[in-house]
Amino acid sequence: MAYGDWLLLKREDNIATITLNHPETLNLVNWQLLEEMDEIQNEIEKDESTRAIIINANGDHFSAGIDLHILEKVNSQFVMKNLNWLQRVYGRWQEWNIPVIAAIHGLCYGSAMELILGCDIRIAAEDSRFAIPEVRFALSPDMGGTTRLTKLVGVGQAKRLIMGCEEINAQEAYNIGLVEIVVKREELMDRSLKLAKRMVNLPPAAIAFAKKGINLAGESSVTAGLLFEQAQSTFCCGTQDQNESIRAFFEKRKPEFKGC
Repeated sequence: MAYGDWLLLKREDNIATITLNHPETLNLVNWQLLEEMDEIQNEIEKDESTRAIIINANGDHFSAGIDLHILEKVNSQFVMKNLNWLQRVYGRWQEWNIPVIAAIHGLCYGSAMELILGCDIRIAAEDSRFAIPEVRFALSPDMGGTTRLTKLVGVGQAKRLIMGCEEINAQEAYNIGLVEIVVKREELMDRSLKLAKRMVNLPPAAIAFAKKGINLAGESSVTAGLLFEQAQSTFCCGTQDQNESIRAFFEKRKPEFKGC
């Protein structure tokens, strides 16, 4: 299927910006949006020029979460058939070597919360509001919410937000570690692009290994993490990009990285 209805894709300077594009519905997450996101992910995977991704939204709000009309049609058979794919749509960002930044404003509820939890870095406007209220609808988060939120903010905060269905603002989200940066609304995309461009201009292999190493550290033992550091260092030391970065530093010029 083609995308461009519920999601927009823009490429510029090796950065892909994916924009939720139905503000009249508060950018509700529906089946078409998820299918379009999967299609965009397939396209980005084939495009080696993409070095960073920003996910943002048009309108007053990032997203008010899942379209509840979907839940009226869901049963156990549907879940068994589709949930693995649904989880991967939100988790696929972590399979890639490039950074994925969520630029959030206004409401970010439920399924939208699970979407940003699958990203690498979350930048929130001061007007952002966060909630993950699935329990209110006799569900528990099933697209990474209980897993990724717990790893990000800890057991107690995850229980408060999920089991209590509490809403928090951008400052509290920053205080508990849900988002990494808070900015004024008018500065949101500028700050997101600034960080994305900074990462794009760094050696691709080093970015990839850093992301993989950090992910591994969050999921495994210290011993496993240190072994990964040994492996990535063995690969990176002496590469063309490493030598180029050192030469450019001493020659006071911008480095030209080849990805090798």
